[in-house]
Amino acid sequence: MNDLEYKQPSLKAVSNNAKYNYMLMLFIVFGGFLIFGLSENVRGPAIPVIQSDFQLSQTHLGSLLALNSLGYLIACSFTSILANKIGIKWTGIAAFLSMTAAGLVIFFSTTFTSLSASFFFLYIGNGMLEIGLGILAAQIFTKNTGMMMNLSHFFYGLSSTVAPIMAASIMGWNWFEGEVFGWRGMYLFILCFSLLPIIPSLLGKFPTENVEEGSGLSFKSLMKDPIAWLIVAILSFGVVSELAVGGWLINYLVKAYQWELTDASHMLSLFFLCFMLSRLLLGPLTDKIGFTKSIMFFSAFSGICSFAAILIGEKGAILFAISGIGIALIYPTVMALLAKRYPNGTGTAITFTVTLMGIASVIGNFMIGFIIDFVANLFSNAESELIGLQAGYGFIALLALLCSGSCYILYQILHRRNELV
Repeated sequence: MNDLEYKQPSLKAVSNNAKYNYMLMLFIVFGGFLIFGLSENVRGPAIPVIQSDFQLSQTHLGSLLALNSLGYLIACSFTSILANKIGIKWTGIAAFLSMTAAGLVIFFSTTFTSLSASFFFLYIGNGMLEIGLGILAAQIFTKNTGMMMNLSHFFYGLSSTVAPIMAASIMGWNWFEGEVFGWRGMYLFILCFSLLPIIPSLLGKFPTENVEEGSGLSFKSLMKDPIAWLIVAILSFGVVSELAVGGWLINYLVKAYQWELTDASHMLSLFFLCFMLSRLLLGPLTDKIGFTKSIMFFSAFSGICSFAAILIGEKGAILFAISGIGIALIYPTVMALLAKRYPNGTGTAITFTVTLMGIASVIGNFMIGFIIDFVANLFSNAESELIGLQAGYGFIALLALLCSGSCYILYQILHRRNELV
């Protein structure tokens, strides 16, 4: 009896410690996605000022943005290997530190070369952070995986929504003696927030098992796995369609319907609002419906909304924003699918999938611009530009439907094998 009375408080203490540690892990994941969204999306208000300060041509600006993508892809290719070597804890800390250091380098950039190097360095950190957070989330969200993955990415959507407004405001703040922050000070201020998740990272106890070791999962085995390639196709079609909205919707509304820039920006904000709330409110449905069914249905919904918006015309423009409800769930639900499909090699699976998705994203965005110009040049009438824009945005809608179609094929294969998740 005395032994039982002695052990019971010990078990309770263990339970409390586990809850406390889980809360620390949640802070790292949710806080990490908040910072990730900020670091990626504060550049909107900064880019025009940077272009003016350095007298950059469109080609130079395109090169700068291309270096961002290159840094991100390089980071995606080595992060899981680094996590296996030094652990996910120190990989995450390295990502947060590199992003803070990038803020310092950006602040002191005085030439286009140093600016390019600093942004390249920042996106190395961004890539490390996204893969690291994905691996950590897969390890700790063993229950209600779809809901928790979507909730995590809700924080990315939340910070992405406020980032442009926040950045524009901070750029107007004053330093000592009345000097404004500008884009340099804004980047330094924002990226210093990357230091905050390091505190729970040092205090928390991360999953200690090496999930990759002895699993037999490698890039070579994934390249031979048709399921892995289908998941790459699903994520690529879905994410390119998602990201393309941010890049092309305002342009479409302004040029096709002669909207004011402010009104078009509001429609894009409404898209992100639908996008953000979808991850928060509809994420739990992915666990109940099933990951493959969820991706198939929601991506189809997004594609249909976008096509309907194009066909209806200006009166149907609200459907562009509503399409965000469907496309929002694709990325986090695919991450949940990878976590369940490859439980002993999630880091490798995420790295393989996201890296190839990044390559597809570069190609996809190039294709959208090419289609707009190519189709517009086929016509010589006054509506040639409108037809080109419709063709380009139609391609964005088509990608969402291809995402759904690819997922239908995956569903049929997994259903036959009795391996649905």
